[in-house]
Amino acid sequence: MNTITTPPNTAPGSVHSLDLGISGMTCASCVGRVERALRKVPGVQEASVNLATESARIAFVTQVGADAAAMEALLRRAVRNAGYEPRAAGQEDAPEDLSPWAGFLPVGIGLLLSAPLVLPMIGDLFGQHWMLPAWVQFVLATPVQFILGARFYKAGWHAAKALSGNMDLLVALGTSAGWGLSMWLWLTAPSDHPGHVPHLYFEASAVVVTLVLLGKWLEARAKRQTTAAIRALHALRPDVVHLLTKQGEVDVPVSEVLVGDQLVVRPGERIPVDGTVHEGHTQVDESMLTGEPLPVARDAGAALTGGSINGDGRIVMAVTAVGAETVLAQIIRLVEDAQAAKAPIQRLVDQVSAIFVPVVLVVALVTLAGWLAMGAGLEAALIHAVAVMVIACPCALGLATPAAIMAGTGVAAKHGILIKDVQALELAHKVDTVAFDKTGTLTVGQPRLTAFEVVPGLDDTAVMAAVAAVQSGSEHPLARAVVAAAGERQIHVATAQDVRAVPGRGTEGEVDGQSYLVGSLRWMQELGVGLGPLSDRAEALQREGATVSAVAQRVTEGLALRALMAFGDEPKPGAREALAALKARGIRTVMVSGDNRGAAEAMARRLGLDPAAGEVMAEVLPGDKAAKVAALQQGTDGKHHHVAMVGDGVNDAPALAAADVGMAMGNGTDVAMHAAGITLMRGDPMLVAAALDISHRTVMKIRQNLFWAFAYNVAGIPLAALGYLNPVVAGAAMALSSVSVMANALLLKRWRM
Repeated sequence: MNTITTPPNTAPGSVHSLDLGISGMTCASCVGRVERALRKVPGVQEASVNLATESARIAFVTQVGADAAAMEALLRRAVRNAGYEPRAAGQEDAPEDLSPWAGFLPVGIGLLLSAPLVLPMIGDLFGQHWMLPAWVQFVLATPVQFILGARFYKAGWHAAKALSGNMDLLVALGTSAGWGLSMWLWLTAPSDHPGHVPHLYFEASAVVVTLVLLGKWLEARAKRQTTAAIRALHALRPDVVHLLTKQGEVDVPVSEVLVGDQLVVRPGERIPVDGTVHEGHTQVDESMLTGEPLPVARDAGAALTGGSINGDGRIVMAVTAVGAETVLAQIIRLVEDAQAAKAPIQRLVDQVSAIFVPVVLVVALVTLAGWLAMGAGLEAALIHAVAVMVIACPCALGLATPAAIMAGTGVAAKHGILIKDVQALELAHKVDTVAFDKTGTLTVGQPRLTAFEVVPGLDDTAVMAAVAAVQSGSEHPLARAVVAAAGERQIHVATAQDVRAVPGRGTEGEVDGQSYLVGSLRWMQELGVGLGPLSDRAEALQREGATVSAVAQRVTEGLALRALMAFGDEPKPGAREALAALKARGIRTVMVSGDNRGAAEAMARRLGLDPAAGEVMAEVLPGDKAAKVAALQQGTDGKHHHVAMVGDGVNDAPALAAADVGMAMGNGTDVAMHAAGITLMRGDPMLVAAALDISHRTVMKIRQNLFWAFAYNVAGIPLAALGYLNPVVAGAAMALSSVSVMANALLLKRWRM
């Protein structure tokens, strides 16, 4: 069924989004006509049509007295009135679903009927003058022209009624002219030479129709390959699950599973939906979702992602998300959104396509008139005009950009890179600076407490218990490290009261009637808390690269220092190599950290960064990261730099949005929440270089495709107008242009990390 996204409030004026499949589009001109038809519907805010996916993305506002369903009916009618057939989004035409060779029957019939017409042309090459009787040529060519070619007449007529043009109109006019000229020559042949057969052009019209049909069939097969990534993701969802009930296991459709159900997953089966391990332990293969080749251990309480493959352990899982809320559904949605979106470069193609067909018709008329003016007969002049119309079909022009985008986003998804913003894909190849958040991006993100120094005379166990109580409700990595350290020392942690987080600084709360503040040294300095006897120790820990925090207690005199805490983190495996790979591409790398400068620079050196070269930004508050990105964009050399920001996608959301390209390090649990154009499904910094490389190669394919699409027309139209190309050769060249563009885009599928 169609995908309609609605907000909770569905009153008139609510904004809706509709995905609609469209059959019958053949070229870039069709795209423009459908978009214009949809935008004329009252309430439509935006309509974007993609030729390669044969779909439309429509944003509309419901009118008074209408609902989303009524609006969908109006949109479907608009598509049908424009001459095309609306269908459910993602639903392919039935013949293509059966086998790769389904849909070849019309092409095969056309080849069989056209072959006898072409044989005389081949005989001429060897000095043999084979000529079929005129009535035989008529019998062979007419079914091809009007039965197999009926689709061109139907779509061309709708285009003509709309005062527009498309590939179908050009093919219908061109081949009809060839067929009609043949009929005229046959019927007006001199009656005093009954055995003489004039040269007819039935073979030209029949072969052109057949070649165009062959080209569209090859193009359809290629389209299926570009959408292989989507079909592979859909195939990850099993149809039946083993529901655990009081009576035992019961097999039910996955569509009936509810949140809170318990499911049995046997060894080797796919995890059907999102959930957590309730009983048992196993290894899970998540490679199709994250690109991570090695299985990961999953014990009781661990998260499970639908679509991954269970290892050799039988487990019982508790369901936490079903349907559209699962990670797999969100991933599919992201990839579909990227493939259905229109890249900025496509706007130029749309503008050209809007005037392309009318210009071609004018050129064909000028060609006809020109040859007649030069003394050529109507026969020769008409054939040259037909060749112009046939070779100029803008099929390749409409496929050049979306075909490359579909292939690029598909291969990226296969390697754990989700591109949900096509503009980010197009801009990423320009990136010359990459800014990395430190914690969780370049480092493991699981710091541990390496030192706990209390003011002399205090009980370190009591102070740690108080600190752990204040930090127990926080999700900050340093807070979790304190709680973990208290657990390792088996310290009883009380419940804190009135806990308050101070963004970018720390946490305050009360334990047993005493108020404690836990946070950065900068915060302590702002509050006027001196380090006293622990100042030398704090400097030493910072020189060692540790992140140092302090604990203060409110007393009668104000605030008094109670302890210092030092935290250490480790670089992610492969982080140093990833930064080196970016530098090898000539890309500047910068680490952005909230740590003090000593700790940040110590970690930077371990990662191969040079603090002296400005590759470290330390003591940066979360709210200031966007400003740092803007500063990197402006640069110090007076030039604008294209900056990619890589972060965890939650705390770094403003910076990700401010960057030219935002890349969110996802862990597969909150993909849809990321405020970035690109999501890296596993926390591997090497994926940053891979994403930039895919962008570069995709944009290169787009440019190559557009070059060849334009080159075919720029070179072919003059050659046809000057009489160097006959309609048969023109038809073959036109079909070849579409197939070559699709084949060139499919080369992206060979990309490897």
